Amino acid sequence: MGCDGGTIPKRHELVKGPKKVEKVDKDAELVAQWNYCTLSQEILRRPIVACELGRLYNKDAVIEFLLDKSAEKALGKAASHIRSIKNVTELRLSDNPAWEGDKGNTKGDKHDDLQRARFICPVVGLEMNGRHRFCFLRCCGCVFSERALKEIKAEVCHTCGAAFQEDDVIVLNGTKEDVELLKKRMEERRLRAKLEKKTKKPKTAECVSKSGVADDSAGPSKVKAGKPDEADPDPREKKSTLVSKGTAANGNASGKAGKPPCGALKRSIADSEESETYKSIFTSHSSAKRSKEESAHWVTHTSYCF
Repeated sequence: MGCDGGTIPKRHELVKGPKKVEKVDKDAELVAQWNYCTLSQEILRRPIVACELGRLYNKDAVIEFLLDKSAEKALGKAASHIRSIKNVTELRLSDNPAWEGDKGNTKGDKHDDLQRARFICPVVGLEMNGRHRFCFLRCCGCVFSERALKEIKAEVCHTCGAAFQEDDVIVLNGTKEDVELLKKRMEERRLRAKLEKKTKKPKTAECVSKSGVADDSAGPSKVKAGKPDEADPDPREKKSTLVSKGTAANGNASGKAGKPPCGALKRSIADSEESETYKSIFTSHSSAKRSKEESAHWVTHTSYCF
């Protein structure tokens, strides 16, 4: 079992001591937090969003997670507090002009500088590499370093000018204490939103009931305006009245061509305001009327036969 051929074992080989706790490399941890998506573990690419606890995600990964919640994913716990797309905010990040990325690394032998970052603070110019604390505003999504917010104290965003409050400031990739504080704020915010919804529902119900009462009160006035003896007829009677009206209308339409309407009266030309010469053309004029002597004979039926 070994120890042959003149080998001499040492103490640490024979006596097993306590296991050493494996320490995570800080640089590797910072790179994973600030350059990779918390949900899909892919490189962060625009559009980049952040949750209410200050974690960074790719927007595509969040949408896929929300659409496929049934699938058991190992990293699903990291986004269990995200219930809808409204729970995340799209970030407005400022690009770092000194960032080259993989442009100069054509052969693959270029040294990667972990101090360099893709994004910077637009106010102070600090790089967002995890060495400095960064935060974003929930109202607009603009990202700043914490130093910029402390040095330039204002109630308005430095880039877009949107007004914000203390609760709107969320630290990105903060410590455990920061995460606990943000979690309390998130729960309070959601509770407040639920209470507002509950208070809005009774108000809408009251508005609907008031409108119904107004309609009921307007109903009797309409009935009074009409004839008091009239009442809603039976549906069968309605049908019969409609049929009778239809036949009457057809009769009127056919009778228009043959007979004039009974209300129309014949107007005499003698009552008109025309000249006498014009009136003398018609038989109703006094000049056209003849006496009994001038009328036709009963035998010959010819006029002026005496």
